[in-house]
Amino acid sequence: MNMNMKKLATLVSAVALSATVSANAMAKDTIALVVSTLNNPFFVSLKDVAQKEADKLGYNLVVLDSQNNSAKELANVQDLTVRGTKILLINPTDSDAVGNAVKMANQANIPVITLDRQATKGEVVSHIASDNVLGGKIAGDYIAKKAGEGAKVIELQGIAGTSAARERGEGFQQAVAAHKFNVLASQQILIALKV
Repeated sequence: MNMNMKKLATLVSAVALSATVSANAMAKDTIALVVSTLNNPFFVSLKDVAQKEADKLGYNLVVLDSQNNSAKELANVQDLTVRGTKILLINPTDSDAVGNAVKMANQANIPVITLDRQATKGEVVSHIASDNVLGGKIAGDYIAKKAGEGAKVIELQGIAGTSAARERGEGFQQAVAAHKFNVLASQQILIALKV
């Protein structure tokens, strides 16, 4: 895992876990982390760092995997509202579809923090992410450095419907224009990674 991903995971954990109600309640409070998938090393490291910080601060951390399925994500959040979760950290499977889950948490008075991908609906108290536009541009610049100006490229896109994929695509398109790439195809790809 690169240093930026480690920094993001640490930052997410520190910010989320510092959003406490009181020091006396820490030993009893449950924090929920709902991730789009645990088949991605980034989200596994995020879970691991969050667990380490929760343990250190005396929180109970519940981690649920939505398996890149927005219906499962909604069911996960519904389950967490019943459990009495004090705060919800969520990495949405889809920026639009997660709105119902966010609204459900809002109705239960559970503060929501989105991670990496934004929610287009519902009230979110904070959003923590890397600069995905810049990340997409950096990837394109790297390709130009290795393959040269005007290279023929195929763009492999992230999960459709996520703000992160849209933003990375935007940054990549900036690099396409700057380096005069010939984009032969653009295709969404979902790879199940062995973790």
